[in-house]
Amino acid sequence: MYTTPDLRELGGANAYLRDCASRSALDLLANKWVCLVVGALARGPMRFGALRRLLDGITQKMLTRTLRDLERAGLVDRTVYPTTPPQVEYSLTSLGESVGTLLGAIRGWAEEHMHDVEAARARYDERAARPVEALSANAPTARG
Repeated sequence: MYTTPDLRELGGANAYLRDCASRSALDLLANKWVCLVVGALARGPMRFGALRRLLDGITQKMLTRTLRDLERAGLVDRTVYPTTPPQVEYSLTSLGESVGTLLGAIRGWAEEHMHDVEAARARYDERAARPVEALSANAPTARG
């Protein structure tokens, strides 16, 4: 049986290990709002209101939390301009730009294959809704 090597002692990472810090980066990137916010900011710097209008369905609370998480992770810069009231603008850092291509590809795949996924779900749901049929005594089994 294969055992996942622990490369952390050697300065590496292995997200398959429960205690590897790289899992927190995966947790962040696996969030749909992170994917969409990074994609929006890939177009250029934006203010909070513009992001909220672009991201249909996001709440103010979720957008605030997502932007804070991205800023904390070093993917987004928050710039406050000394105006009255203060204007705040968000932009991707170089680290954010580097992951933006990856997240853009994932978003593009989702848009391109949404009909395939919906059709597969419908087929699955149809099969799951059918009653289970009892096996007859003469029916072949998986063991042969």
